Amino acid sequence: MHDDRDLTEARLKRVLDERIRPAVHPASVPLDVSVWHAPGEPVPVEEGLAAPYRPVSVGEKWGAPWGTSWFRVTGSVPAEWAGRTVEALLDLGFDENMPGFQCEGLVYRPDGTPVKGLNPRNQWVRVAEEALGGEELDLRVEAASNPVILDYHPFLPTALGDKETAGDAPQYRLARMDLAVFDETVWNLVQDLDVLGELMPELPADSARRSEILRAVGEALDAVDLQDVGGTAEAARRCLRGVLAAPAQASAHRISAVGHAHIDSAWLWPLRETVRKVARTASNMTALLDDEPEFVFAMSQAQQFAWLKEHRPEVYARVKQAVAEGRFVPSGGMWVESDTNMPGSEAMARQFVHGKRFFLDEFGVENDEAWLPDTFGFAAGLPQIIKAAGAKWLLTQKISWSRINSFPHHTFQWEGIDGTRIFTHFPPVDTYNCSMKGEEIAHAARNFKDKGAARHSLAPTGWGDGGGGTTREMVARAARMRDLEGSATVEWETPAAFFAKAEAEYPQAPVWVGELYLELHRATLTSQAKTKQGNRRSEHLLYEAELWAATAHVRAGHPYPYEQLDRIWKTVLLHQFHDILPGSSIAWVHREAERTYAAVADELTGIIEEAQRALAGEPGAGAGELVFNSAPHTRRGVLPGAAAPAAPAEGAVTVTEREAGGLVLDNGRLRVALDARGLVVSAYDIPSEREAVAPGQAANLLQIHPDFPNMWDAWDVDEFYRNSVTDLTAADDVTVVTEGPESASVRVTRSFGGSRATQTLTLDAGSGRLDVDTEVDWQETEKFLKVAFPLDVHTDRYASETQYGHFFRPTHTNTSWDAAKFEACNHRFVHLEEPGWGVGLVTASTYGHDVTRTVRAHDHGTTTTVRLSLLRAPRFPDPHTDQGVHRFRYALVPGASVGDAVREGWSLNLPARTVRGGGEVAPLVTVDDDAVVLTAVKLADDGSGDVVARFHESHGGRTAVRLRPGFEVARVDACDLLERPLAAPREHTVDEDGTVALTLRPFELVTLRLTRTGA
Repeated sequence: MHDDRDLTEARLKRVLDERIRPAVHPASVPLDVSVWHAPGEPVPVEEGLAAPYRPVSVGEKWGAPWGTSWFRVTGSVPAEWAGRTVEALLDLGFDENMPGFQCEGLVYRPDGTPVKGLNPRNQWVRVAEEALGGEELDLRVEAASNPVILDYHPFLPTALGDKETAGDAPQYRLARMDLAVFDETVWNLVQDLDVLGELMPELPADSARRSEILRAVGEALDAVDLQDVGGTAEAARRCLRGVLAAPAQASAHRISAVGHAHIDSAWLWPLRETVRKVARTASNMTALLDDEPEFVFAMSQAQQFAWLKEHRPEVYARVKQAVAEGRFVPSGGMWVESDTNMPGSEAMARQFVHGKRFFLDEFGVENDEAWLPDTFGFAAGLPQIIKAAGAKWLLTQKISWSRINSFPHHTFQWEGIDGTRIFTHFPPVDTYNCSMKGEEIAHAARNFKDKGAARHSLAPTGWGDGGGGTTREMVARAARMRDLEGSATVEWETPAAFFAKAEAEYPQAPVWVGELYLELHRATLTSQAKTKQGNRRSEHLLYEAELWAATAHVRAGHPYPYEQLDRIWKTVLLHQFHDILPGSSIAWVHREAERTYAAVADELTGIIEEAQRALAGEPGAGAGELVFNSAPHTRRGVLPGAAAPAAPAEGAVTVTEREAGGLVLDNGRLRVALDARGLVVSAYDIPSEREAVAPGQAANLLQIHPDFPNMWDAWDVDEFYRNSVTDLTAADDVTVVTEGPESASVRVTRSFGGSRATQTLTLDAGSGRLDVDTEVDWQETEKFLKVAFPLDVHTDRYASETQYGHFFRPTHTNTSWDAAKFEACNHRFVHLEEPGWGVGLVTASTYGHDVTRTVRAHDHGTTTTVRLSLLRAPRFPDPHTDQGVHRFRYALVPGASVGDAVREGWSLNLPARTVRGGGEVAPLVTVDDDAVVLTAVKLADDGSGDVVARFHESHGGRTAVRLRPGFEVARVDACDLLERPLAAPREHTVDEDGTVALTLRPFELVTLRLTRTGA
């Protein structure tokens, strides 16, 4: 038989595109259209419905950037269409390649009832199944003219990312507003031919199955009369029934399709627009659930459900009903799909607390899975948090974006720093926007790395990022692939149903230990510095506010601000979304975030000050200064969580001139030498007689690199940036600011490019750390600013703090996996150590860093250089990223153990507060081992008055510890993160001495609920 494959496949494409698809709507009439352009921000629905509309014509331009236009479309069904299915086709000027990334609309009835959303892949509105001749149509469309930020030529700087700079030029042209007949038979023929046409090229060229499909498709095309597609469509479908009915092979890969619309809570649009995106998508998905009985849709992010409840209660009511039916599935159990590298321990925990509690309170649903398809890598402390929240599974997609190494599993057990394992799945379809195309399904089956041992994978199906969700075409494709020879099988299932099957069939899944590092998007640890600083400050202020408010309630009966703290936590958690905290959103988002963080800081500071004033009492005669120590370690003689007069500083600091030029700061514990350029050329640990700075090197050295990645500007830093570096050694001025005896400071000023850096280096009496306060007036573009500390330490690994502990990364590049981690995340510290001696570098607001090692030629010693990443200047999506004045605080701690690094990291981030008062304040809860860190002391969220203490082992070793409540305790319960008693609790009792004895594994996380006697 002659090979006519190419001929038939080319014929199929042309006939489908030019004849059959257009025949889905064989007849149409134009609708009457009028418009009202809302001034400013979006208006309430009732205002849009009642607005004064004016006539508008198809082809007319509309929509200033970020504007809202209300369209009214009216018309009547022609008499000859009686009994036919009729739809309105509403094209606002869509580009079908950009669902979620351009204009969108939500359709309402005249009474304000939402009907469905409009987007480039969903332009139809069903008017009638069996129309009546003369039936009237009256619809309103709330259309959002969101500008295209990520265009066909991506990553070009644009002013469209902020309403303040976007201008008012119309962005779109009204393309089609018609009433049309819908031919369901032709539509089904399109789906048949699409599925078979996409399956063919995925089969071996010489396979019998491919030839069978080819012949059937040829016969179907022969059966179509191109001048009467509607009249011959059923005959064409009959030609395809045999090949569509052939069952899949018994060994076929099995795909669980989950309806999905990954909606970024902010990204190339502001938060307020996401509220509307969620409403549009949820309207579409509840309508699709009504039409398709097998379809299941999952939506994550409790925040988005909360937005629906607040802003679109009509849509929320439909969602709630669908949830009750088990088909609209709240997934993930987190407040938002957050970044997981940068959020601190408690914040990461509260993502699950607030997310799971919302789903429980609103729907009675408890999630067993964490759902994070688009998050940029996963911190090594996360498995323990997932388990402590009562969940056991994790789904993500993003690791498939890694550029250097292909992850070896799609289904596996992920082990965190404490040994907790979480059953984890990466969908081999390699997208969280699966559209059920044949190439996607075939790729999933071929790509699945665990075949032979497992056979199930998941496909999140629907348009996402900007929302939109699953379409009727996707559902139709899935139905045809439910059991189709040559294809993986497809079945709609909930995430829980998939995970249960996958876990049951793969009981010995392989184990991956440590972080899930994404070999891409590394610059998200640095971009938008003020957003990151706002997050770090908010986390620590929340810790303080809960601690002192709880203490004031127990000690002084001061009211505990339950609702206020709940609201603030949710605000901070929202801003940890994986395109806000990472700095990859448009300028509008980060401008708003800066204002929000400032308001959060003011409000939390007020809570802290009120609580401390209630504790300190009125400062009467003889009242002294009380130091409130929020840090979880004793400081200047003041216990953690206590207030008392601080002990005098030990010793004194001197400032002398250095023989070779420069200055020497010495407090008897640490001697720091600055050369004439103001660079740190020595940091000598006096008790250990050990130098921290590598010989011949200078520390606290600002360095600047060109920074123009190949793509994804705000997200990426490519390794070639290191090929060019400028050391900023020239000083404009070096001045002694404070000369002791309690503290000595030196200010160094440097100018470079159009920017200026002012650094204040401070050594306090009795302190083992050198504090550096760096202020940068940053006016560079496409540059990367780092600060380097070349250390005389020989080690093949270093520790980085993460949630509830730390973990190790290599300092070498033995493997491609090691080399790929050329930019990584830390929280409050990094720590390097030789046996018996180490160095810590602690930070107050930075996350990105790199560590490299070299061998010195003159003495063959090893220099290990730690560099903190301070500022970048990408131009997309915010063309003015980080321009302006920034302030950073960090400190060098020579001679530090990992415990010292833990302590100094907390101390730097939680400076003591001083209040005049009449009496000392005893701590609410203490522990007798510095290795055990209290990360939360608060009142239970249920308003019972119980005290909740959360803590973990922080050094990486086993420990026996005693926790001492500062009040009478009637009961002690070990709890999960939601403050519920554990199913199989370890027994904890209060001993005669009033303490609770515990033993902790390395990095073990514990939550205790302490019921107060008589409370």
